[in-house]
Amino acid sequence: MRAEERRAAILETLRRANEPVSAGALAAACRVSRQIIVGDVALLRAAGEDIAATPRGYVMQTAPAGIVRRVACRHTNAEMGDELNAIVDQGCEVLDVVVEHPLYGQLTGALRLKSRYDVGEFLRRCARAEAKPLSELTEGIHLHTLSCPSEAAFFRARAALEALGFLLDEEN
Repeated sequence: MRAEERRAAILETLRRANEPVSAGALAAACRVSRQIIVGDVALLRAAGEDIAATPRGYVMQTAPAGIVRRVACRHTNAEMGDELNAIVDQGCEVLDVVVEHPLYGQLTGALRLKSRYDVGEFLRRCARAEAKPLSELTEGIHLHTLSCPSEAAFFRARAALEALGFLLDEEN
């Protein structure tokens, strides 16, 4: 398969996918190395394709359903699962995490977590990779962009975070 055909196949796979597709799965389907896929995705992005890398694989960026809101939070690394589950339990999707870095400015990590299953998989990946969350750079302070089906769901998520003591407010 030529490089152009492979990139077209990657785009088609991502457009049809209902969930993230890993670089490894794309590599197996195209019979190339994972690194070739990473390079192909970089070239597709440079050509204007809106492909996001999430903890579970690549996705085509689409406009979030419902309303999009942000929450400011603060918690320890050990409390990350409680925070994320509190949000998805209210029907909201955690699109990303954002921190303010003193050198690089705003750093954003795509998450796309919709369910407790997604949260569990994310936490397992963190543990396996021995990776630290971005919020560790900012003493636990971070933002999440949420996609919620309604204002009521957003306010339920805020209330759940507040009940856990994770919602950053003007007094923290």
